[in-house]
Amino acid sequence: MKKYNWGIIGTGNIACSFAESLSRVNGEIYGAYNRHLEKAQVFAEKYRVMHVYENLDNLLNDKNIDIIYVSTPHNAHYEMIIKALKAHKHVLCEKAITVNDRQLEEAVAIAKENQLILMEAMTIYHMPLYKQLREIIDSGKIGKVKMIQVNFGSCKEYDVHNRFFSKELAGGALLDIGVYATAFARYFLQSCPNTLITTNQYFETGVDEQSGIIMKNQDGQMVVMALTMRAKQPKRGVVAGEEGYIEVNDYPRASQATLTYTVDGHKEEINAGDTTLGLDYEIIDMQKAIHDGYDSSLQLTRDVMKLLTEVRTQWGMIYPFE
Repeated sequence: MKKYNWGIIGTGNIACSFAESLSRVNGEIYGAYNRHLEKAQVFAEKYRVMHVYENLDNLLNDKNIDIIYVSTPHNAHYEMIIKALKAHKHVLCEKAITVNDRQLEEAVAIAKENQLILMEAMTIYHMPLYKQLREIIDSGKIGKVKMIQVNFGSCKEYDVHNRFFSKELAGGALLDIGVYATAFARYFLQSCPNTLITTNQYFETGVDEQSGIIMKNQDGQMVVMALTMRAKQPKRGVVAGEEGYIEVNDYPRASQATLTYTVDGHKEEINAGDTTLGLDYEIIDMQKAIHDGYDSSLQLTRDVMKLLTEVRTQWGMIYPFE
């Protein structure tokens, strides 16, 4: 497979983790950009990045770069994705990939028109464990999936100036952690939910602090989700079928799950992959998708963004820049 050159936009915490993974998978990082040049230079020195760019256009117009990785705050994803695609670069973007489905569908159309890969950096779609769990479910081991329960609680430190609580930066629980829960649920459903009810609690800055979401699809499968960013709760997902259920703890980068058979209660442990290599798997799958000319996870991403947009529509919550 061809060796691909990556350009990184944004050099925050997740970009640092991504750089470590990229160095493991590809051995080197071609370029990086941050709107504060000195931050990009510090990042480049730490992770042995070959090129640093003073402005975004220079990075996007560098013909040696094949793939752009976007790790800016949520509110800037759309702009960065569109610019990168129009510069004929493949794009891997952090989740949530955009803030609404209108933005995503515009980006998808541009990617298709230019025969480019647009992928969300959602670990759930790329961890080996999930690929194995899907095979188990497809085999009928737990019978037809009827119900999925998924929780995510992260107690963010009280700080009205943090991006998590900023409406201008598309903060709130839904896009930051709810995208994981929704991706987990959609991954195991036969079809995208077409019925959704929800309620939420707002933080003082106007972002969603916590919420409850119930969904149902045309196949009669249901999802119950609980999200909060002001109280800790287990990152736990349960996929329940007619003949058994699968439990996954710490599901965003899980490498272990437990299958319990309903008839006699006996359990089976399933292990696959390495939790510490979550971003490595994203990089490997992105490069494979470019090589193959197809990304199997894109439709899942589109479905999830459609659902997240419907949730916010029911809440009546609009970001200032939308």
